[in-house]
Amino acid sequence: MTGRLNSAQPYALGLYRIVVGLLFLCHGAASLFGVLGGAAGTGRTLDAGTWPGWYAAVIQLVGGALVLLGLGTRVAAFVAAGSMAYAYFKVHQPNALWPMENGGEAAAMFCWALLLLVFTGSGAFGLDRLFAKRSAEERKPAAEPVTV
Repeated sequence: MTGRLNSAQPYALGLYRIVVGLLFLCHGAASLFGVLGGAAGTGRTLDAGTWPGWYAAVIQLVGGALVLLGLGTRVAAFVAAGSMAYAYFKVHQPNALWPMENGGEAAAMFCWALLLLVFTGSGAFGLDRLFAKRSAEERKPAAEPVTV
């Protein structure tokens, strides 16, 4: 059983990355464009340039898209996880200690979910893997000609 689960690991990780990236992207789109309920469910958008919300939304939109596509996954996930750590400790945690009390569950979960991708990479279905294959093929030495 362990062998089967281990062989499916890149695919499960790829699906995990896609879901986390899509959900993160949706948070950014909601805050920037007012879709999917808008910023904090108000139906409105955040004013451009407001600190820290608007910048967090840009990181969510761009970082979520990159993670979703599996393009620069480790770097995008690192920046996104950092933004969620900042959101938790600077915005939510001063209100109360526990995430259930301070409304920081999403920030905490996204932070740890994205941090996992920093260490695991994109898994299957990611553009990172496609580009890595192409560059590996380009680096292969050409076969030496055979004399007859």
